[in-house]
Amino acid sequence: METRIIKVSGPGELYGQFKNAAGVERLHEWSVNGVAEDVIGPLRDAGEYLRTNDTPVAFPTETVYGLGADATRSTSVKGIFSAKGRPSDNPLIVHVSDLQMLRGLLQNTTPDEDPIPTMYKALIDKFWPGPLTILLPNAQPSKLAPEVTAGLPTFGARMPSSTLALSLIKLAGVPLAAPSANASTKPSPTAAHHVKHDLNGRIELILDGGPCQVGVESTVVDGLCEPPVILRPGGISLEEIRSCPGWENVAQAYKDQSEVGKAAPRAPGMKYKHYSPKARVILYEDSVSLGRTGLTAEDLAETLNTSRAGCKQVGIIRTRIWKAGAGLQMVAKEATNGTSEVNGHKIIQNALYEVTTAELRSKSGMTTSRVIDVNLGSDIRKIAQGLFSALRDLDSLGVDVIFVEGIDDKIDIAAAVMNRLRKAASEIRS
Repeated sequence: METRIIKVSGPGELYGQFKNAAGVERLHEWSVNGVAEDVIGPLRDAGEYLRTNDTPVAFPTETVYGLGADATRSTSVKGIFSAKGRPSDNPLIVHVSDLQMLRGLLQNTTPDEDPIPTMYKALIDKFWPGPLTILLPNAQPSKLAPEVTAGLPTFGARMPSSTLALSLIKLAGVPLAAPSANASTKPSPTAAHHVKHDLNGRIELILDGGPCQVGVESTVVDGLCEPPVILRPGGISLEEIRSCPGWENVAQAYKDQSEVGKAAPRAPGMKYKHYSPKARVILYEDSVSLGRTGLTAEDLAETLNTSRAGCKQVGIIRTRIWKAGAGLQMVAKEATNGTSEVNGHKIIQNALYEVTTAELRSKSGMTTSRVIDVNLGSDIRKIAQGLFSALRDLDSLGVDVIFVEGIDDKIDIAAAVMNRLRKAASEIRS
């Protein structure tokens, strides 16, 4: 199977809009009327492909690239699990273009009653479209393929803010089950070439809409229990959710029993090791004293000495406090700019982070390792946006070990960043 990347316009392009008329609910219906055919054409073709084929299509959202398939057909949804190598008990999030499509999936108890639970109205009003997934009761009989829910009585639904994604769903005419478009356990893709690297030959179409703006997946919440809970941290922070009526006491539930394998996961990303590059990842929690100034030569030596094959290349991902090279004595430092390609994988330098390469030498003057230093900066939104890309870039360069500076996870979307890093880590130093 040949995998094709189809370039579409960038993230700023408007592929449609919600219908705006007196008496019409804000998110009731998404429309592509009036969009130029040269802009909407590739999405129209992809929508037709999704209706008539069982092979999923990769497309960008504001969070990460998704791997979409018709959520109402089992043969189509099975294509996602096959392409990703995803465990069958890991449920999928259903993406909708508007509230009209969502209500079509839910069961009405009475003709005049809104099937969307009242508990979610404040969240939908504030955060949709956007990086928030809500857990909803699955109708009986269900319109969703059983593989979507993995046997659970609920399903997760979200309305992405990417107008490209909304128009693709609208043109497909069906809700799309769409996990991240990566091979299972690997870092989530935030660019089209990440998808091609993982799924080349497994899918036919990748819609390239440029880099994703959020960089971590959606926050998943369950408002069907008391108190309501966050099942997965993501693009919407705990503080933001608590600002909504009825959600002031929302609790964290992403360290429940399913995360340690004792029960089926209630939401994607809760159970299985995820976001993992091939390299050994050593994460320093924010509380570690070493992590407050950087690494020491002794610390690095210990790591290199305990590595069976030795470490010819060392990757460093730093955020708010570590100095350049995490404080290691580097020589012949060189800033890396522009775009390069290594082993068929593009390394793109942009505003997400700065990269510096250098040599690490011993006290005797011998070169011991090559260091590749990635500076994500101190802004949490930029850290989140660049994290997966940095892990992939370092992996593609063939580093043997990646040292990562953790951050305080009690504020903003830092909880999502640290949640992903802990799942990626081979070792956590706390």
